Formats: sequence, C-alpha cells, structure tokens
Amino acid sequence: MPLFRTPGPAQRDAGLDKLLGQVAQGDTAAFERLYDEVAGPVYGLAVRILRDSAQAEEIAQEVLIQVWRKAASFDPSRGGAMTWIMTLAHHRTVDRVRTEQASAAREDQAGRREIPAAADGVAELVLDRLDRQRVRDCLGSLTGAQRESITLAYYDGYTYREVAARIGLPLGTVKSRIRDGLIRLRDCLGVT
Repeated sequence: MPLFRTPGPAQRDAGLDKLLGQVAQGDTAAFERLYDEVAGPVYGLAVRILRDSAQAEEIAQEVLIQVWRKAASFDPSRGGAMTWIMTLAHHRTVDRVRTEQASAAREDQAGRREIPAAADGVAELVLDRLDRQRVRDCLGSLTGAQRESITLAYYDGYTYREVAARIGLPLGTVKSRIRDGLIRLRDCLGVT
C-alpha cells in the first residue's frame, strides 16, 4: 500500500473550492497553494490555444491575478473552482487570439499599401524553424525521466502533483527532475 494517496478529482475539486473561498477572504497562503495547483493547467490551456509560450505565460499570470481579485465572485453552485478558473483562462486566451487576429488584419491591410520585402518573411520562417529545432535537440539531450516530467508539466499542462501521480514518483523527485531538466535546457539553449 502506498505511503501517500493522490487525491481523486472530486477531492481535489473540493479542496480547490475551499482554497478559493479562503483566497476570497484575502488569505495569501491559500492563494499560493491554489497557484501551485492551477498554474500548470492554466498555462497548458493557453499554450495549446496560442501556440506561443511567452504569450501563454502572460495569460497565465493575468488569469491568476484575476483569480486573486475576483475570487469572491466564484459561485460553487455553478461549478467547481477548477472549472471557473479554466473558464477564465479560456476567455482570456480567446480574447488574446481575437486581439492578435485583429492586429494581423490591420497589419495585412497596411501591408497591402506597402511592398513587402520577401526576404524578411523567409528569414523569419527559417529562424523560427531553427529555434524549434534547437529546443527539440535540447529536449533530446535530457534524460528520459527529465524529458517526460517536463513534457507532462509544460506541454500537457499537468501540475507537479499530477505529474508525480501519473508517473508514480514522489512529488519532491518530480520537482527535482523538472528543475534539473530546466537547468540543462537553459544551458543547452544558451539562455542567461
């Protein structure tokens, strides 16, 4: 029998509902715990829709600030805390997509008035593909355990606890693998 049990979805939702109620009362410690639980899924949703990690990080931060500010407006009779938070994330992400589309349409309209330099688009496309390939190469340089943990957390949107439950390892081990993997990725990509 395992030394610890991972809470099921119903228990987790009830726990999040309680945490959100505490956040509504201004409890910063409860917000920290709530943040740990929902930041990964919020980021995962945003990155799946936007396909841009930098924008997804911005969205996740905006949503979590909104959760802090609007926690008192959460109504548990209309659904669970995770559903409410993910709905906020979805709305914010879709708003960003619409803003980007409107901006692109304006730029396209303005671009029709100008003669675009074809080489700029090609160069950008090549650089984008090279960046993606560098990330894939660097992910390939990680150990299998690090790559699996990072993929589950950052690409699939699972919380660290969910990653630990999914691969059957203690939370501390998963956190260490992810931290070590991110350090190796940073070094491989030459990010300072």
